[in-house]
Amino acid sequence: MSTLTHIDKQKLERELGMGGGYVLDFSNRTFEEFFWEVVGVQIYDSQYDYGSGSKANRMRAFWRVATDKQLILLFQGLLEGWEIYSNAPIPDTSRDLIHSVLAKLGVTLSTLHKQQDDTFQLNIGVSQRLTSRLFEVTALPAQRRGYEFEKFLQELFDVYDLSARASFRLIGEQIDGSFVVHNDTYLLEAKWQNSPIGVADLHTFEGKLGEKASWSRGLFVSNSGFSTDGLQAFGRGKRTICMDGFDISEMLRQRMSFVKVIDAKVRRAAETGCPYVSVHDLFV
Repeated sequence: MSTLTHIDKQKLERELGMGGGYVLDFSNRTFEEFFWEVVGVQIYDSQYDYGSGSKANRMRAFWRVATDKQLILLFQGLLEGWEIYSNAPIPDTSRDLIHSVLAKLGVTLSTLHKQQDDTFQLNIGVSQRLTSRLFEVTALPAQRRGYEFEKFLQELFDVYDLSARASFRLIGEQIDGSFVVHNDTYLLEAKWQNSPIGVADLHTFEGKLGEKASWSRGLFVSNSGFSTDGLQAFGRGKRTICMDGFDISEMLRQRMSFVKVIDAKVRRAAETGCPYVSVHDLFV
Protein backbone atom coordinates (compact mmCIF):
# COMPACT_ATOMS: atom_id res chain seq x y z
CA MET A 1 0.00 0.00 0.00
CA SER A 2 1.09 3.56 -0.67
CA THR A 3 2.83 5.46 2.14
CA LEU A 4 1.75 8.85 0.78
CA THR A 5 -0.10 10.89 3.38
CA HIS A 6 -3.29 12.80 2.68
CA ILE A 7 -1.33 16.06 2.84
CA ASP A 8 1.28 14.71 0.40
CA LYS A 9 -1.48 13.83 -2.05
CA GLN A 10 -3.18 17.22 -1.76
CA LYS A 11 0.09 19.05 -2.40
CA LEU A 12 0.90 16.78 -5.33
CA GLU A 13 -2.53 17.34 -6.84
CA ARG A 14 -1.95 21.10 -6.72
CA GLU A 15 1.49 20.90 -8.35
CA LEU A 16 0.31 18.43 -11.03
CA GLY A 17 -2.76 20.51 -11.89
CA MET A 18 -5.20 17.70 -11.17
CA GLY A 19 -8.21 19.82 -10.22
CA GLY A 20 -9.87 19.56 -13.64
CA GLY A 21 -9.27 15.87 -14.19
CA TYR A 22 -5.94 16.35 -15.94
CA VAL A 23 -2.33 15.62 -14.96
CA LEU A 24 0.12 18.23 -16.28
CA ASP A 25 -0.38 18.26 -20.08
CA PHE A 26 -0.47 14.49 -20.53
CA SER A 27 -2.68 13.20 -23.31
CA ASN A 28 -4.35 9.82 -22.87
CA ARG A 29 -1.67 8.29 -25.07
CA THR A 30 1.35 9.88 -23.36
CA PHE A 31 -0.14 9.14 -19.94
CA GLU A 32 -0.44 5.46 -20.82
CA GLU A 33 3.05 5.34 -22.35
CA PHE A 34 4.62 7.13 -19.39
CA PHE A 35 3.19 4.72 -16.82
CA TRP A 36 4.09 1.66 -18.85
CA GLU A 37 7.63 2.70 -19.82
CA VAL A 38 8.61 4.44 -16.57
CA VAL A 39 6.60 2.69 -13.85
CA GLY A 40 5.80 -0.62 -15.50
CA VAL A 41 2.02 -0.57 -14.98
CA GLN A 42 -0.95 -0.37 -17.35
CA ILE A 43 -2.62 2.75 -15.98
CA TYR A 44 -5.79 2.08 -18.01
CA ASP A 45 -6.17 -1.36 -16.42
CA SER A 46 -9.46 -1.88 -14.57
CA GLN A 47 -7.75 -1.77 -11.15
CA TYR A 48 -7.16 1.97 -11.71
CA ASP A 49 -10.78 2.69 -12.67
CA TYR A 50 -11.92 5.31 -10.20
CA GLY A 51 -14.67 7.90 -10.41
CA SER A 52 -14.84 9.37 -13.91
CA GLY A 53 -11.78 7.45 -15.08
CA SER A 54 -9.98 10.70 -15.86
CA LYS A 55 -6.19 10.90 -15.77
CA ALA A 56 -6.35 12.63 -12.39
CA ASN A 57 -8.60 9.91 -10.96
CA ARG A 58 -6.34 7.18 -12.34
CA MET A 59 -3.38 8.88 -10.66
CA ARG A 60 -5.34 8.94 -7.39
CA ALA A 61 -6.17 5.24 -7.78
CA PHE A 62 -2.51 4.48 -8.45
CA TRP A 63 -1.45 6.34 -5.30
CA ARG A 64 -3.84 4.19 -3.28
CA VAL A 65 -2.33 0.85 -4.31
CA ALA A 66 1.21 1.59 -5.45
CA THR A 67 4.24 0.13 -3.70
CA ASP A 68 6.98 2.46 -2.54
CA LYS A 69 9.18 1.19 -5.38
CA GLN A 70 6.51 2.13 -7.93
CA LEU A 71 6.09 5.56 -6.35
CA ILE A 72 9.84 6.14 -6.55
CA LEU A 73 9.81 5.28 -10.25
CA LEU A 74 6.84 7.60 -10.80
CA PHE A 75 8.37 10.61 -9.08
CA GLN A 76 11.83 10.12 -10.57
CA GLY A 77 10.17 9.91 -13.98
CA LEU A 78 8.26 13.13 -13.35
CA LEU A 79 11.47 14.93 -12.35
CA GLU A 80 13.17 13.79 -15.56
CA GLY A 81 10.26 14.36 -17.93
CA TRP A 82 8.44 17.33 -16.41
CA GLU A 83 9.30 19.70 -19.27
CA ILE A 84 8.06 17.22 -21.85
CA TYR A 85 4.71 16.69 -20.20
CA SER A 86 4.06 20.27 -19.07
CA ASN A 87 5.80 22.27 -21.83
CA ALA A 88 7.51 24.37 -19.14
CA PRO A 89 10.46 24.02 -16.75
CA ILE A 90 9.64 22.40 -13.43
CA PRO A 91 8.76 25.06 -10.80
CA ASP A 92 10.89 25.16 -7.66
CA THR A 93 7.82 24.33 -5.55
CA SER A 94 7.14 21.19 -7.57
CA ARG A 95 10.77 20.07 -7.52
CA ASP A 96 11.07 20.63 -3.78
CA LEU A 97 7.84 18.76 -3.09
CA ILE A 98 8.88 15.74 -5.16
CA HIS A 99 12.28 15.71 -3.49
CA SER A 100 10.62 15.75 -0.06
CA VAL A 101 8.29 12.90 -1.03
CA LEU A 102 11.20 10.90 -2.40
CA ALA A 103 13.11 11.52 0.83
CA LYS A 104 10.21 10.00 2.78
CA LEU A 105 10.50 7.00 0.47
CA GLY A 106 14.22 6.68 1.22
CA VAL A 107 15.62 8.42 -1.86
CA THR A 108 17.75 11.45 -0.96
CA LEU A 109 19.21 14.10 -3.25
CA SER A 110 22.63 12.49 -2.95
CA THR A 111 21.13 9.17 -4.02
CA LEU A 112 19.47 10.84 -7.00
CA HIS A 113 22.76 12.43 -8.05
CA LYS A 114 24.62 9.14 -7.71
CA GLN A 115 22.00 7.42 -9.85
CA GLN A 116 22.41 10.19 -12.39
CA ASP A 117 26.19 9.77 -12.36
CA ASP A 118 25.99 6.01 -12.87
CA THR A 119 22.95 5.30 -15.02
CA PHE A 120 21.39 8.57 -16.20
CA GLN A 121 20.53 8.98 -19.86
CA LEU A 122 18.73 12.10 -20.98
CA ASN A 123 15.31 11.50 -22.49
CA ILE A 124 15.66 11.49 -26.28
CA GLY A 125 12.80 13.95 -26.73
CA VAL A 126 14.41 16.41 -24.31
CA SER A 127 17.78 15.96 -26.02
CA GLN A 128 16.29 16.74 -29.43
CA ARG A 129 14.35 19.72 -28.10
CA LEU A 130 17.42 21.25 -26.44
CA THR A 131 19.55 20.63 -29.54
CA SER A 132 16.93 22.41 -31.67
CA ARG A 133 16.83 25.23 -29.13
CA LEU A 134 20.60 25.65 -29.39
CA PHE A 135 20.36 25.85 -33.18
CA GLU A 136 17.65 28.50 -32.80
CA VAL A 137 20.01 30.59 -30.68
CA THR A 138 22.68 30.26 -33.38
CA ALA A 139 20.29 31.74 -35.96
CA LEU A 140 19.40 34.81 -33.86
CA PRO A 141 20.80 38.30 -34.48
CA ALA A 142 24.11 38.86 -32.72
CA GLN A 143 22.73 41.30 -30.14
CA ARG A 144 20.19 38.72 -28.88
CA ARG A 145 22.37 35.61 -28.79
CA GLY A 146 24.06 36.25 -25.45
CA TYR A 147 20.80 36.77 -23.58
CA GLU A 148 19.09 33.79 -25.24
CA PHE A 149 22.18 31.64 -24.63
CA GLU A 150 21.89 32.34 -20.89
CA LYS A 151 18.20 31.35 -21.02
CA PHE A 152 19.11 28.17 -22.89
CA LEU A 153 21.68 27.25 -20.25
CA GLN A 154 19.16 27.73 -17.46
CA GLU A 155 16.77 25.41 -19.32
CA LEU A 156 19.62 22.91 -19.65
CA PHE A 157 20.39 23.02 -15.92
CA ASP A 158 16.70 22.72 -15.05
CA VAL A 159 16.43 19.56 -17.17
CA TYR A 160 19.25 18.07 -15.10
CA ASP A 161 17.57 19.24 -11.87
CA LEU A 162 20.53 21.34 -10.71
CA SER A 163 18.68 24.09 -8.78
CA ALA A 164 19.60 26.69 -11.39
CA ARG A 165 19.23 30.40 -10.79
CA ALA A 166 19.01 33.02 -13.53
CA SER A 167 21.48 35.88 -13.86
CA PHE A 168 21.82 38.22 -10.91
CA ARG A 169 23.62 41.49 -10.38
CA LEU A 170 25.80 42.49 -7.47
CA ILE A 171 27.34 45.90 -6.91
CA GLY A 172 29.73 46.52 -9.79
CA GLU A 173 29.41 43.09 -11.42
CA GLN A 174 27.04 40.58 -12.91
CA ILE A 175 26.96 36.80 -12.55
CA ASP A 176 25.14 35.00 -15.36
CA GLY A 177 23.62 32.40 -13.03
CA SER A 178 24.41 29.56 -10.68
CA PHE A 179 23.66 25.89 -10.20
CA VAL A 180 24.41 23.12 -7.71
CA VAL A 181 26.25 19.81 -8.22
CA HIS A 182 26.92 17.51 -5.24
CA ASN A 183 26.07 20.39 -2.89
CA ASP A 184 28.79 22.53 -4.52
CA THR A 185 27.61 25.89 -5.85
CA TYR A 186 28.91 26.82 -9.29
CA LEU A 187 28.75 30.41 -10.51
CA LEU A 188 28.23 30.72 -14.25
CA GLU A 189 29.76 32.95 -16.89
CA ALA A 190 28.25 32.51 -20.36
CA LYS A 191 29.64 34.11 -23.53
CA TRP A 192 28.45 33.91 -27.11
CA GLN A 193 30.84 35.66 -29.47
CA ASN A 194 32.53 34.92 -32.77
CA SER A 195 36.09 34.54 -31.48
CA PRO A 196 37.43 32.17 -28.79
CA ILE A 197 37.63 33.52 -25.25
CA GLY A 198 41.03 34.90 -24.27
CA VAL A 199 42.86 35.27 -21.01
CA ALA A 200 41.34 38.63 -20.04
CA ASP A 201 37.79 37.26 -19.75
CA LEU A 202 39.03 34.21 -17.86
CA HIS A 203 40.91 36.35 -15.34
CA THR A 204 37.90 38.65 -14.91
CA PHE A 205 35.64 35.72 -14.05
CA GLU A 206 38.23 34.18 -11.73
CA GLY A 207 38.42 37.55 -10.00
CA LYS A 208 34.67 37.47 -9.38
CA LEU A 209 35.04 34.02 -7.82
CA GLY A 210 37.79 35.31 -5.57
CA GLU A 211 35.31 37.73 -3.99
CA LYS A 212 32.84 34.94 -3.15
CA ALA A 213 32.84 32.17 -0.57
CA SER A 214 35.94 29.97 -0.69
CA TRP A 215 33.90 26.85 -1.50
CA SER A 216 32.23 28.30 -4.61
CA ARG A 217 33.40 27.15 -8.03
CA GLY A 218 33.01 28.57 -11.52
CA LEU A 219 31.91 27.28 -14.91
CA PHE A 220 32.80 29.43 -17.90
CA VAL A 221 30.73 28.46 -20.95
CA SER A 222 31.85 29.88 -24.30
CA ASN A 223 30.06 28.76 -27.43
CA SER A 224 33.12 29.67 -29.51
CA GLY A 225 35.61 27.94 -27.21
CA PHE A 226 38.82 29.21 -25.68
CA SER A 227 42.08 30.28 -27.29
CA THR A 228 45.07 28.04 -26.63
CA ASP A 229 47.17 31.06 -25.71
CA GLY A 230 44.46 32.28 -23.37
CA LEU A 231 44.24 28.97 -21.52
CA GLN A 232 48.03 28.80 -21.19
CA ALA A 233 48.27 32.38 -19.92
CA PHE A 234 45.37 31.79 -17.51
CA GLY A 235 47.53 29.25 -15.72
CA ARG A 236 46.75 26.41 -13.36
CA GLY A 237 45.29 25.95 -9.92
CA LYS A 238 42.17 28.04 -10.53
CA ARG A 239 38.57 27.42 -9.41
CA THR A 240 37.20 27.80 -12.94
CA ILE A 241 36.44 24.96 -15.34
CA CYS A 242 35.48 25.57 -18.95
CA MET A 243 32.93 24.23 -21.42
CA ASP A 244 32.37 25.12 -25.07
CA GLY A 245 29.58 24.71 -27.59
CA PHE A 246 30.95 21.41 -28.87
CA ASP A 247 30.86 20.04 -25.32
CA ILE A 248 27.17 20.91 -25.03
CA SER A 249 26.33 19.44 -28.44
CA GLU A 250 28.22 16.23 -27.69
CA MET A 251 26.62 15.90 -24.26
CA LEU A 252 23.15 16.28 -25.78
CA ARG A 253 23.92 13.99 -28.72
CA GLN A 254 25.04 11.21 -26.37
CA ARG A 255 22.29 12.08 -23.85
CA MET A 256 24.94 12.18 -21.15
CA SER A 257 24.65 13.13 -17.51
CA PHE A 258 25.65 16.77 -17.00
CA VAL A 259 26.79 15.83 -13.50
CA LYS A 260 29.09 13.17 -14.93
CA VAL A 261 30.56 15.68 -17.37
CA ILE A 262 31.21 18.25 -14.63
CA ASP A 263 32.74 15.59 -12.37
CA ALA A 264 35.09 14.50 -15.17
CA LYS A 265 36.15 18.07 -15.92
CA VAL A 266 36.76 18.82 -12.24
CA ARG A 267 38.81 15.65 -11.80
CA ARG A 268 40.92 16.33 -14.89
CA ALA A 269 41.48 19.91 -13.73
CA ALA A 270 42.58 18.60 -10.31
CA GLU A 271 44.95 16.11 -11.93
CA THR A 272 46.44 18.38 -14.60
CA GLY A 273 45.58 21.95 -13.60
CA CYS A 274 44.03 22.49 -17.04
CA PRO A 275 40.66 24.29 -16.84
CA TYR A 276 39.45 23.00 -20.22
CA VAL A 277 39.41 19.47 -21.61
CA SER A 278 36.77 18.63 -24.20
CA VAL A 279 33.97 16.16 -23.49
CA HIS A 280 35.20 14.10 -26.44
CA ASP A 281 38.68 13.76 -24.95
CA LEU A 282 37.33 13.05 -21.48
CA PHE A 283 35.21 10.08 -22.57
CA VAL A 284 37.09 8.48 -25.47
